[in-house]
Amino acid sequence: MKWRGRQGSSNVEDQRGGRGSRGRMGGLRIGGKSLGCGSLIVIIILVMLGVDPMALLQSGAIDTTVQTEQPQPYEAQSQEEADLAQFVSVVLKDTEDVWNTIFRDQLGRQYVEPTLVIFDFQVKSACGMASSATGPFYCPGDQKLYIDLSFYRELSQKFGAPGDFAMAYVVAHEVAHHVQNLLGYTSKVSSQRGRVSETDYNQLSVRLELQADFLAGVWAHHADQTKRILEEGDVEEAISCANAIGDDRIQKQARGYVVPDSFTHGTSEQRVRWFKKGIQTGNISQGDTFNTRNL
Repeated sequence: MKWRGRQGSSNVEDQRGGRGSRGRMGGLRIGGKSLGCGSLIVIIILVMLGVDPMALLQSGAIDTTVQTEQPQPYEAQSQEEADLAQFVSVVLKDTEDVWNTIFRDQLGRQYVEPTLVIFDFQVKSACGMASSATGPFYCPGDQKLYIDLSFYRELSQKFGAPGDFAMAYVVAHEVAHHVQNLLGYTSKVSSQRGRVSETDYNQLSVRLELQADFLAGVWAHHADQTKRILEEGDVEEAISCANAIGDDRIQKQARGYVVPDSFTHGTSEQRVRWFKKGIQTGNISQGDTFNTRNL
C-alpha cells in the first residue's frame, strides 16, 4: 500500500506506555498561596514554636511552589512500531477523506470523524476495560476505535494474513462500524438484544459485521480512485485477512468443529464476498445486508 509521505490524522490518541497527565500531588492553599508538602511541614514546626507563618509566606521565605508530575512522552520501542503508528494514522486520514465526501455528496449529511486510540496491554473505553487479546474494536459509546499495534504481528503469525493492506482493512473495518453507528444500524441491532433469541441476535450481528466488511471495501474503492493507494497484491492481502477471521475458520482451528448458530461475524466466504463487493462497486447502496436473504 502506498502511504509514506502522506498526511496522518489529527484524531489519534496515543495511550501507550501509560500516557496521559497525572494528577497534582497533594497540597494546600493558605492565604491564597499554594503550598507543597514540604512547606506544610515547615509551617507546622513554626506554629509549634509560636512563630506566625503568614509573615514568612508574604515575604516569600517559604517556597509555595506545588510540584506537578509531568506526563512522559511515549518513546516507540522500535522503528517498526513508530512506522505502524504513522501508518494507522495515515489510513485513518484516508477514511476521513472518503467518508466526509460520501456523507456530503451521497447522503447530504456531515460526517463526524471518530478518534483512533492506540494502546498497549489494556485500555479503558466507554464500553469497559479491554485488553490486547480483545483485538481491535469500536466503541459506539465514545465513538472511538481502539487498536494495539501488536495486532499487526498477530495478523501475520496467528492468522496468516501479513501485509500493510491487511492492517489497513482492519482499521477500515472498525471505522465502518463508526459509519454504521452514525447511520443508525448499530442502535437498531443493539435494541434487539434480549428481545429475540440468542441465535437470531447472532444473525443480526453477522449482518452488521458483513456490512462493515462491505463498507471497508467501499473505502478502499474510493481511496484508490482519489489517491492511488493500492499496489499489486494489496487486495489479495485484505481478502486473505477477511478469509482468516471468518467464524467458521476460527472455530475450526480452536475447537475442531463449527457451530453456525453461534457465528457473530460471518463465514470466511461471506466476509471475502462482501468486502470484494464493496471494493468492486464503491456504492454504499449495494451493501444493505439487513434486507438481503442470501448473505
